[in-house]
Amino acid sequence: MSNGKPISSNTPYDDVFRTLLNDCSSLIIPVINEVFGEDYRGDEEVLFYPNEHFIQGQDTSTKEKITDSCFQVIGIRKKKYHLECQSTTDNKMIVRMFEYDTQIALDAGEVVQGTLTVEFPHSAVLYLRHNSRTPDAMTVRIKTPGGEISYQVLVMKTQQYTIDEIFEKKLLFLIPFYIFTHESRFDEYENNADKRELLRTEVIGTMEKLEQMALTGEISEYEKCTIVDMSRKVVEKIAAEYENVRKEVTSVMGGKVLEYEAKTILQNGIKKGKIEGKIDSILELLEELGTVSDELCSCIQEEKDMEVLKLYLKKASRAQSVQEFEQWILQEMKRMDAVE
Repeated sequence: MSNGKPISSNTPYDDVFRTLLNDCSSLIIPVINEVFGEDYRGDEEVLFYPNEHFIQGQDTSTKEKITDSCFQVIGIRKKKYHLECQSTTDNKMIVRMFEYDTQIALDAGEVVQGTLTVEFPHSAVLYLRHNSRTPDAMTVRIKTPGGEISYQVLVMKTQQYTIDEIFEKKLLFLIPFYIFTHESRFDEYENNADKRELLRTEVIGTMEKLEQMALTGEISEYEKCTIVDMSRKVVEKIAAEYENVRKEVTSVMGGKVLEYEAKTILQNGIKKGKIEGKIDSILELLEELGTVSDELCSCIQEEKDMEVLKLYLKKASRAQSVQEFEQWILQEMKRMDAVE
């Protein structure tokens, strides 16, 4: 069996999108609310699934499809979402979304007594650029021997949001991509210092608002630093051929935060809170299934290893009962004791 290469390659914009999702996952919640009309509070747990999906071809080769993101939001209810970041309008995007959605559904599918049950994620595309032909939503229609079914893939057009709307709706996830709204005027900015100054003033205002939000605790210092770093990365790519624009904008974004400095902020500032949050989420999920014994509760609360807690959370989100989870955790403890 030969291993196929991924059918898509990462771009700097994909990297920014995934970095924001993985390092500042709470920022995606307002985006989900905006796109899907949800009413999440913002403190829900975001559980990520693998981005790599392997498909066996008829020639026995294996092809790897890489999605931008697939995750579950765990709050009062649990929902799975699939988001793709797209820098240009692509007529084949709906085909790829269906392929990804199908594979995501199959990965979690269940076969019981000859019946395969799959659940498709709530899907959307975040377009960094759009034109008059970019739809507001796309539709997948499937004709089967048992009847016709369809579902929508929603569309978010980032260029439609002003910077004021982004802050008003807490769509801070979009800030690194906001520079796309100015892209069509780069030629003009490059040769006109007065117009570059207007752009510079807007960027300064954005940085000041982020700083204020960090000071008041609306976002963490780490989240602020990540948004700024990712904004710089997007500018350096999109304005690569516009030296004056690039220098003018990046000069007011503050000094570059080195990766180890940002990670230190994350580890020292919110590690404890994340562990406690994981424990709370696990217990909340189990309490929805039934009564959690004091012994099981203590076992979970005493665990401080984040990777172990992530495993507990994933299992709790899929368990059908508290007893199923408790039996599994006892087996895991015995297995670990045997390894030691």
